Amino acid sequence: MRAPAMPAPAAPPDLDAMLSARTVWRAARAPAVADDGEPTGHDALDALLPQGGWPRAALTELLLPADGVGELSLLLPTLARLTRAGGVVALVAPPYLPYAPAWQAADVDLRQLEIIQADARGALWAFEQCLRSAACAAVLGWPLQADGPALRRLQVAADSGDCLGFAFRDAKHAANPSPAALRLEYAAVGEGGWHVRKCRGANPPARPFKLPATASATAS
Repeated sequence: MRAPAMPAPAAPPDLDAMLSARTVWRAARAPAVADDGEPTGHDALDALLPQGGWPRAALTELLLPADGVGELSLLLPTLARLTRAGGVVALVAPPYLPYAPAWQAADVDLRQLEIIQADARGALWAFEQCLRSAACAAVLGWPLQADGPALRRLQVAADSGDCLGFAFRDAKHAANPSPAALRLEYAAVGEGGWHVRKCRGANPPARPFKLPATASATAS
C-alpha cells in the first residue's frame, strides 16, 4: 500500500517584504518610516508619531480611563479637514449624542457627518462595514465587544477601505495585545496626557502629548 503523499512545506515568509511593509524591523537599525501620515492638527503630536500623523488606511486605538477626557477634541482638527474636503465621517454607536454646535464651532461640516445607532453586537458589524466600504474618510467606533480577532478584522477593513479608523476603548484593555497600527492611552495622573503605547514601524516615544487646556473639552 502506497503511503499518502505529504503536502509540500509552506514557503517561509519573505523577510525583505516584511521589512518593506514595516511589519518588522531590525533591532539594531532605526526603522525607515515614510512620513505619509494624516496630519492630526497638533504639531507636537505629529512630531511624536513616526509617520508624522495618524496612520492612513489603518486602525488607531484610543484607550480611555473614562469618557470625556478630550478624546474627541484630539480628533476634531482631522475631522474638520476631512469633512471640509468632502469626506464622510461616520460615528458608529457613540455613547452620547454629539453636540452639534460644538462640532460646528470646530469647523466640522455637519452635512458630511453620519451617526449610526446600533446595539453592542450590531455596532461591531457596522463599524467593520463602514471601514470596508471605501465610502468614508474616517470612522469612529465605540466597540464594547471587541476581542483580538474582531480588532484584526477592523484593522483589515480599514486597510481595504483606505480609511482612518478610530476605536475608543476602556483603558483596561491596554495590557492586551492589539493589531491596531497605533495605540494611544490617556493618563490623568503622574505625567498626564496621551501616551503612545504602540506605533507601527518604530518604538513608542517616551514623552506624552498634552492637549492645550482650551482644547481639552469634548464635543459630545
